[in-house]
Amino acid sequence: MGLGALIIYGVGDMLGSGVYALIGKAAGVMGNAVWLAFITSMVAALLTGLSYASLGSRHPRAAGVAFIAQRAFGKPFLSYMLGLAVVASGLTSMATASRTFAGYFLGAIGANTANVAGLSGVIIAFIVVLTVINFRGMKESTWMNIVCTTIEASGLFIVIAVGIRYWGGNTNYLETPTVSAAGLGAMTLPLVLQGAVLTFYSFVGFEDMLNVTEEVKNPERNFPIAVLAALGITTLIYIAVAITAISVMPHAELAASGQPLVDVVRRAAPWFPPAMFSFIALFAITNTALLNFIMASRLAYGLSRQGLVPAFLGRVHPTRRTPYKAIFTLAVVVLVLALIGGVAQLASATSSLLLGVFIVVNASLVVLKRRKDEPLGRFEIPSIFPIAGILTCGVILAHVQAQAAVIALGLLTVIALLYFAMKPAAAIAEGISDPNVG
Repeated sequence: MGLGALIIYGVGDMLGSGVYALIGKAAGVMGNAVWLAFITSMVAALLTGLSYASLGSRHPRAAGVAFIAQRAFGKPFLSYMLGLAVVASGLTSMATASRTFAGYFLGAIGANTANVAGLSGVIIAFIVVLTVINFRGMKESTWMNIVCTTIEASGLFIVIAVGIRYWGGNTNYLETPTVSAAGLGAMTLPLVLQGAVLTFYSFVGFEDMLNVTEEVKNPERNFPIAVLAALGITTLIYIAVAITAISVMPHAELAASGQPLVDVVRRAAPWFPPAMFSFIALFAITNTALLNFIMASRLAYGLSRQGLVPAFLGRVHPTRRTPYKAIFTLAVVVLVLALIGGVAQLASATSSLLLGVFIVVNASLVVLKRRKDEPLGRFEIPSIFPIAGILTCGVILAHVQAQAAVIALGLLTVIALLYFAMKPAAAIAEGISDPNVG
């Protein structure tokens, strides 16, 4: 891939169900200042993205976070927790998409999006359909990613196009739901950080750009540029969508909507067929969920083959040649998560898991840069960037709400128990020392 294709890959990986799912929820926290939350999230993503780029140039054959952490700290338990935390983030992300899909679907057919029974029924059906698709098998390619990106992005550009005439007007873009004694929205740093926890979910995916660095032309030059460009383009799209949404609809109505962007288009352009936009939104959400499902099930399969998780997760169907045990097991986990958590809580739990991972990734780079015998990469950054990444991610993580923290900690507890049951320390250490691994 050239620079342009890599940028498209990165933008496509980040765009998807995040903004469709969270624009309403974030408006409920931030009010009209929701765009500030996206900027804050982008800063945290950008700092960590630079660390990923540097680490990827140092160890391109084994860029996984578990490998990096083990090389930096030599702690198999930490490496194990880190690797499976990425899997867990894929499951919470899929659960988030499942609930978002249900809200948009019920809205599209004119049903009550607040109906618990109807919501649960759609969630179950959605996960069952994705399980069947994943079980049958799926091949991805660059051109398919471009098609998916085009469809996902088209919905966001439609929102901007029909609502841009509402920009300005009487909208106070710093108004928040929290009212001060003077009757004005109280803008505080904790409020912005609470919003950033939610919107950070929308940037999840930039770290996956490392997976294709070996197939990129001149990666030492193009990869850092692509990370910066993809984050910049995505941020501009998100800010434009956020400003449009709160310009067209009051933030309280946006927060209460089960399909916020559909309602924005319906109000800004009554002539535009809502069913068409609902289809675009449902496609984007489905694509995000399916990619998360494929990633998590294949990671579980790979880990089982290395003796790091129970062996039955590595069994392959004799006909379909897919890891059906991993697929069905993870489907049950996602179903439980989707039914017990709300969109905001699940998205925040995803952000929490990845923010924790990113803190360790940034810390690993600091440690490796201080190690005298550690070979340098082709793309080096000053230590101030990973240190700033640690601080930024840590500050945002400290503002995670209780229910999201419980979900994330619950998953980490299961991972810790699995570590002590499997006793994989030797396998992890062997994998790091073997030059053919990774």
